[in-house]
Amino acid sequence: MIILGTNSIKDTAFNVTNSVRFEQSDDPYFQKSPTGDGNQRTFTFSVWLKMDLHGSGDTHKIFDTGTSTNYFTIYFTEEPYLVVKGRVSGSNVFELIPSQAFRDPTAWFHLYIAVDTTQGTASNRGKIYINGTQITDFGTATYPSQNTDYEIQDASNPFRIGADKNLGDEHYDGYMAEFMFVDGAVQALSDFGEFDEDSPTIWKPKDISAIDVNPANSNGNGFYLDFKDSSNLGNDVGVNAGTDFSVNNLAAADQATDTPTNNFATLNPLWRSNYDNDGLFSEGNCKLTFTAANSDRGYGFSTMGVTAGKWYWEVKVLEVTRASTGVGDANAIAGFSNPFYDEDPSKGMQVGTSGTINENDTSTSYASALSNNDIIMYALDMDNHRCWYGINGTWQDSGDPTSGSTGTGDMTTQISDQSHINTGEFIFPFCFDASTTGQASFECNFGGCPAFSISSSNSDGNGFGSFEYAPPSGFLALCSKNLGSDGG
Repeated sequence: MIILGTNSIKDTAFNVTNSVRFEQSDDPYFQKSPTGDGNQRTFTFSVWLKMDLHGSGDTHKIFDTGTSTNYFTIYFTEEPYLVVKGRVSGSNVFELIPSQAFRDPTAWFHLYIAVDTTQGTASNRGKIYINGTQITDFGTATYPSQNTDYEIQDASNPFRIGADKNLGDEHYDGYMAEFMFVDGAVQALSDFGEFDEDSPTIWKPKDISAIDVNPANSNGNGFYLDFKDSSNLGNDVGVNAGTDFSVNNLAAADQATDTPTNNFATLNPLWRSNYDNDGLFSEGNCKLTFTAANSDRGYGFSTMGVTAGKWYWEVKVLEVTRASTGVGDANAIAGFSNPFYDEDPSKGMQVGTSGTINENDTSTSYASALSNNDIIMYALDMDNHRCWYGINGTWQDSGDPTSGSTGTGDMTTQISDQSHINTGEFIFPFCFDASTTGQASFECNFGGCPAFSISSSNSDGNGFGSFEYAPPSGFLALCSKNLGSDGG
């Protein structure tokens, strides 16, 4: 349940400030036409990815260019497997498909691809590294003949990032950061990242702003997208780079601070329990939508759980019917075949649409009833074993999250069993739909990339996150840098 990946260390030396979130249903992509026929034998790709791939029934293009018979492409299949492929005259002359599947939507990872068809050894003509480690186990491994020219830098065929070359329904789903293409050279892997000296299995980014994306033997087609300019997400900032990318169906709201050096919580589409769990995850796994079908109900737990510290997040409830939110021991709840609050002990607590707290097969009046589009605030104090609940900027029951062990107006003092957040087990935020009638829909904001528009941007005391309402003093966003500095 807790997978922080490459960015679970507090001190990453170089910090990536921004990423961009792709929502497949919006048909998002970047596009740029090469300035001319560039070096078609030697080039390098480097990009950081955090996927939102959960069986949406399609491939997901990272990069694509060319025609139906001549192209170069990088994508994930539905399963999802990574595919790097070059086709020439209708034949797949280059195709690498690692045996490993990429099913972790909770962590960032680095993808590095080096291509040089001038090499004498076939296996040196194309290499893939994931988080600094070369992939050598392939389900498919086809290497090109020496000095093969790919259809990768043809002035008549644009580069597309996040979409198929024909703009089919193969858009990327998830987050991207630090996307670089070096034209005409194999740029050293060590220029893009390094293993942490204190945690040597953790691969972390390096500052790549000084890399010349158009060295000798190039034709000016290299690029570097850092996604720092929300008004121009396609801004090409590479040294000796060409023109900017056009931005299609992406907006300033799709710029994120969820990055390879500060991984934020989202909802986890991989989490399943013995109870129903059939909602649709979207918007970078920050939105969860259920239908009115009897079997379409269940949980959306966060990707990060905590045992200590003070934490803040928000949930916008689009459809209040059937909608509940709360906190609980996800690992225990996974074994329940009924809604968790019917169990005793329930291992969790929730506030329903009518404002009642439900746990241990009991209901307790606590908060105001919800209306569509209300924004719920949560303040979880794991040091004092308290949890507060607010609506649209007002803490319920005159709650005061800064009251600590006194617990003024908190949820926890209202319930019959408070032990589930005092056992040392990891506690996770969640949203929940348990009814067989109506429909629930949630948009979560853990601070990295809100699923809903916010009218003001409030960060926590460490300067992380972007929230509609100001987190109470001492309460922090659920992200890896806060977990590293403030417990959890």
